[in-house]
Amino acid sequence: MLSYRHGYHAGNHADALKHIVLVALLRLLTQKEKPLLVVDTHAGAGMYSLEQGYAVRNAEFRNGVELLWRRNDPPEPVADYLGLVRTANPDGVLRHYPGSPRIALGVLRPKDRLRLFELHSTEQQILAEAFAQEGRRVTVTAGDGFAGMKSVLPPPSRRGLVLIDPSYELATDYRAVVAALRAGQERFATGTFVVWYPLLQRRESVELPEKLRRAAGADWLDIELQVTAPSPEGRGLHGSGVFIVNPPWKFSGQIRAIMPWLTRVLAQDDAARFRIEGRET
Repeated sequence: MLSYRHGYHAGNHADALKHIVLVALLRLLTQKEKPLLVVDTHAGAGMYSLEQGYAVRNAEFRNGVELLWRRNDPPEPVADYLGLVRTANPDGVLRHYPGSPRIALGVLRPKDRLRLFELHSTEQQILAEAFAQEGRRVTVTAGDGFAGMKSVLPPPSRRGLVLIDPSYELATDYRAVVAALRAGQERFATGTFVVWYPLLQRRESVELPEKLRRAAGADWLDIELQVTAPSPEGRGLHGSGVFIVNPPWKFSGQIRAIMPWLTRVLAQDDAARFRIEGRET
């Protein structure tokens, strides 16, 4: 949706989960020698102010990254993720939140590549300007990431991670995510695919995890974090999930170890819980 701006939700509990997962995955994937390609289908603006603009209207970051920022006991890879957030806030005050492109680039090596797609014209321009000094390491493309993803897979090194993270403002996004996951695997069966999804009280959201499982042609891991009870009115985000195809070895153990801690810290009421299910060979 062209009116959607991720700045409204920057640094919320869903961003925290998604980016902790992303950091952990990339740390493991970059342990191998061959170059890695990271594709972000809905990259956004790359960096968000938490002191002005969209983020302060609902201040969702206060129930997300700010709760983690205050802790002195974060486990790995939460501490690793917070280190990247601190890099964006060198004076030690939480003023900015790095989006997925900045999080990814903070982990990638000089030989790795980052391919960013963004459809919103204003966001895309901000993104392009922010990464203009990165040269060949980062390519920013104005356009639909669902379609663009297909043109860059498989990478020459046959090693890559694809982050599929639309706004889900449109009902068609749910179908498009499943189709993109299938198409991506057809082109790049050994790639790691990461799909973020919202926990909402709408039929498309409830049905999506099972559809992703059926679409997965390889090992998968499904992680959900509910931070609050669903509202009686059926509105609002009560949590989020991350569905991963071809998770690297050791990742499952890492995420299972931190989810109890993360759930306690981000809980908004007694209904907070997490769920991890998977098919791993």
